[in-house]
Amino acid sequence: MARLTLPTDEATIRSLRVGDFVELSGRVITGRDAAHHWLVKAFRQEVAPYLKDSVIYHVGPVVRKNPDGTYTFVAAGPTTSAREEPYQADVIGMYGVRGVIGKGGMGAKTLEGLKKHGAVYFHAIGGAAQVLAQCVKRVETVFMLEEFGVPEALWVIEVEDFPVVVTMDAHGNSLHREIEGQSGERLKSLLGLSA
Repeated sequence: MARLTLPTDEATIRSLRVGDFVELSGRVITGRDAAHHWLVKAFRQEVAPYLKDSVIYHVGPVVRKNPDGTYTFVAAGPTTSAREEPYQADVIGMYGVRGVIGKGGMGAKTLEGLKKHGAVYFHAIGGAAQVLAQCVKRVETVFMLEEFGVPEALWVIEVEDFPVVVTMDAHGNSLHREIEGQSGERLKSLLGLSA
């Protein structure tokens, strides 16, 4: 398993291939539907330095506020990434994002954005939210907490040894597209529809 420290550079990201297992350490920023819409509606100068050469994580975390005012992630499982398909390629290009963490993969527009700008899609383990939360070592800051609420806010976190698999790379390869094609052919065969 490879180890990758964030933020990173384009050359390192372009060296990754579909099927690579990676442990991420360093700065990650979370974002879901409201965050992506907000990020593309106008360039957000205050958030841009956190996104540059880093990774955005599709997650709706459960977060505890501690007595000293700090925050602790209690659950941090990936959410379905397809909802961000209309925005993701634009967010990658506008902010220089080098990776996206989520589950379920993304579509053709995002795949083209990964290739054009030098980024990858990392698939995280679904159903392991409490285990993944243990990889979140610190909450650095948060944006839009009052406006969007805890799950939709943009949390800037520091992770350590966060396990992911590259399922879409910067060379136009998508494990999701490949499996969909193979499954479709298998279904046709089972239904007696193949030539």
